[in-house]
Amino acid sequence: MYDFSFQSPASAADAASALGAAEDGKILAGGQTLLPTMKQRLAMPSDLISLKGCRDLVGISSDGSTLTIGAMTTHGAVAASTEVAKAIPALSALAGGIGDPQVRNRGTLGGSLANNDPAADYPAAVLGLGATVVTTKREIAADDYFQGMFETALDDDEIITAVRFPIPQAAGYAKFDNPASRYALVGVFVAKTAAGPRVAVTGAGQGGVFRASDIEGQIASGQEPNSASIDEGELNGDIHASPAYRKHLIGVMAKRALASAG
Repeated sequence: MYDFSFQSPASAADAASALGAAEDGKILAGGQTLLPTMKQRLAMPSDLISLKGCRDLVGISSDGSTLTIGAMTTHGAVAASTEVAKAIPALSALAGGIGDPQVRNRGTLGGSLANNDPAADYPAAVLGLGATVVTTKREIAADDYFQGMFETALDDDEIITAVRFPIPQAAGYAKFDNPASRYALVGVFVAKTAAGPRVAVTGAGQGGVFRASDIEGQIASGQEPNSASIDEGELNGDIHASPAYRKHLIGVMAKRALASAG
C-alpha cells in the first residue's frame, strides 16, 4: 500500500465536499472492489473518503408506489428487509444471491452501481425496473445511467445517495452464476409494468447491462421469450462461457425470470 489521506465525513454533503476538494479522491463504500484494486496498485487515489459514517445514506422506505433504498444500505439488509420483500420480492431474492454472507454484509447498493461491473446483479434490477439513481447533484434515469462496461453517467465529484425503484405489477430475476464468485454469467431481470414489460440482461453484454427489447416485445405479445434475435457478436466470451452459450442462457434465464414473476 502507499500513502493517502483517509477521511470519514458524517454526511453525504460533507463527503461530496471532500471529494470535490481532493486531488484524486475515491469514495469508499463497502470496499469490495476498490480495496483489492488499491492493493494491486491499479488504483492509487490521493484521498480515500469513507461513507461509513454517513447515516443519511442508509435506509429503506416505501410510499406504496416506489421503494427507496439508501446507497450505503448493504446487500444483506436489502435481502433481509420485509419492506423490500413485500414491495419487490424479486429485488429481495436478487440481493440474497449476491456473493457470500461476508460480501452481502459489506457490499452496498451504491457501491455496486457506481462500479457498474458487467456481471453484477443490481444493474439488472435498476435497469429492468426503470429505477432512478439519486445523487448529490441530480436524478438520473436508469436508461441514461449505464453507459458501458464500468462506465456510468456519474461525474467525478458526484456521489449516489439513493435509488428509487418503481414498484412493478410483478417482477422476477434468474441468473446462471459462476459457482466460485456467484457473479452472473448471465442474469435476466423481467419486470411487468403499466407501460409494458422491461427486460434487462447482465453478465452477457460486452458493454455491460442492457435492455433486451425484442424479448420485451415477445412477452408483451404473450409469446414465450427466446434469444434468437440477440446479436452474438455483441456478447462476452471468456473461459467460463462462449458468446453462443451466453446467448442460449439469455433465453433460458428470461423464461425462468418470467415464470418467477408469475
